[in-house]
Amino acid sequence: MDNGTPPRIVVGVDGSASSIEALKQAQRIAQGLGAHIEATACWEAPRMEEEYAAMGIKGFEERAQRTLNEALTAAYGPDLPGNVSPKLQEGSPRPTLIEASKNAVMLVLGRRGHGGFHGLLIGSVSSACIARAHCPVLVVHALPGTSKHQAPAAPAALPED
Repeated sequence: MDNGTPPRIVVGVDGSASSIEALKQAQRIAQGLGAHIEATACWEAPRMEEEYAAMGIKGFEERAQRTLNEALTAAYGPDLPGNVSPKLQEGSPRPTLIEASKNAVMLVLGRRGHGGFHGLLIGSVSSACIARAHCPVLVVHALPGTSKHQAPAAPAALPED
């Protein structure tokens, strides 16, 4: 960038296999661009937070932080690359990620995360970001055979001829 600041890639992280793959793909792109990755997880307290707390349901921010940490470990291992910064942001994912896309060179998202409606080809957050982001948006799929916080299975060795 003109002011000596490296380009910024924002990655939406919800802990799903596709968001872990988004982190991996963002790192591949960042290496070629000399970019910094901002791994962003959003959290939102429910409107009736007091009622949830009365039922013993609390810790929304802490759960989001734990999800972010676990996703980063699943994507990169125990040592976070120097060009990656975790960011925990209060707010709904759609507007938060759209706002974060300002001054970014790319927004990277998983195809479908947690929640939403089964059968959709693309999640509602991804759709909204594609339509309204201030930069290009890359939507990635999880690799077959992966689940939350799980690295892809190693390919089986091919038999010798």
